[in-house]
Amino acid sequence: MNVLFISITTVVAYLLGSIPTAVWYGLGFFGVDVRQHGSGNAGATNTFRVLGKRAGTIVMLVDVLKGYTAAIMANLLWYLDVITQNEIMTFEIVFGLVAVIGHLYPIFAGFKGGKGVASLLGMVLAIHPEMALLCIGIFLLVVIASQYVSLGSILAALAFPVLLLLRVFGEKESPLLIVFGFVVFLMVVLTHQKNIGRLMRGQENRTVLIRLRKKRGE
Repeated sequence: MNVLFISITTVVAYLLGSIPTAVWYGLGFFGVDVRQHGSGNAGATNTFRVLGKRAGTIVMLVDVLKGYTAAIMANLLWYLDVITQNEIMTFEIVFGLVAVIGHLYPIFAGFKGGKGVASLLGMVLAIHPEMALLCIGIFLLVVIASQYVSLGSILAALAFPVLLLLRVFGEKESPLLIVFGFVVFLMVVLTHQKNIGRLMRGQENRTVLIRLRKKRGE
């Protein structure tokens, strides 16, 4: 029975992550497929560029919520006595990563999704909210200073495991959490390979809106 509950929750986490927020929101409210404009990525950053701040913010918050909800489902399994309290973090990581995989390869959008940074942030908020907020601060500082969202994402992801190792909160962190932190960094690097190449060539897109204005009456 426990295996059945865990399997069902894993599938739910994937389906949750598979919700293509940027695609559905763009098509539903603007009649625009963000994958056909800007960077072509089905994520919050490209939504900001193509559809504006409000649309980008909504997409980002929903994508964060996907990762957060998937991770905290582990607490539901603990409440139902499916897993023990010592296993909560393990399954928070498992379900959260499954949701991120769903975001990267969504069944509802031809298995072509975004880069998963917002959903990763959501699961980190569920697992270690203090560190997540610190990484958000680092991300914002880098973006404000450089105008590169990709660079902010990469450096914030790197800061996560490094700060865990440095015990910035004064206590020894779980080895599992530290390993997870480096996995997060690796995932961000892998999904930003093209961005890294453009950064090295000085060709990366800055945070400039190229919003498409839908003409009324068309």
